[in-house]
Amino acid sequence: MTAEALSKVIIKGMEEKKAVDILVMDLRNIKNSVTDFFVICSGNSDTQIDAISKSIEEEVHKAGESPAWKVEGKSNGQWILMDYVNVVAHIFLKEKREFYGLEELWGDAKTTYIN
Repeated sequence: MTAEALSKVIIKGMEEKKAVDILVMDLRNIKNSVTDFFVICSGNSDTQIDAISKSIEEEVHKAGESPAWKVEGKSNGQWILMDYVNVVAHIFLKEKREFYGLEELWGDAKTTYIN
């Protein structure tokens, strides 16, 4: 599966659990980028953030893809990072997303808002 197709599967997982402010950042033309795509969303509680990450895992599994290479942040419930190597999903509490400002850090990436 291409990175672009995997991004769409991850978006579906986010949408299933009512994630908000979903954004896809295409990093393929950015020098020294760590991945091809970031898919970023926000949730309103640690419970919702956990549910979104589980939904992403389910959708990726249904699509026949391997589990995330690495998952970080499940224990703190404020920012979960799911690394699928060529696509990285970021699930934030709203205030943590504003604090870390990934959109600004990677501001020269092509950005697509989903909802």
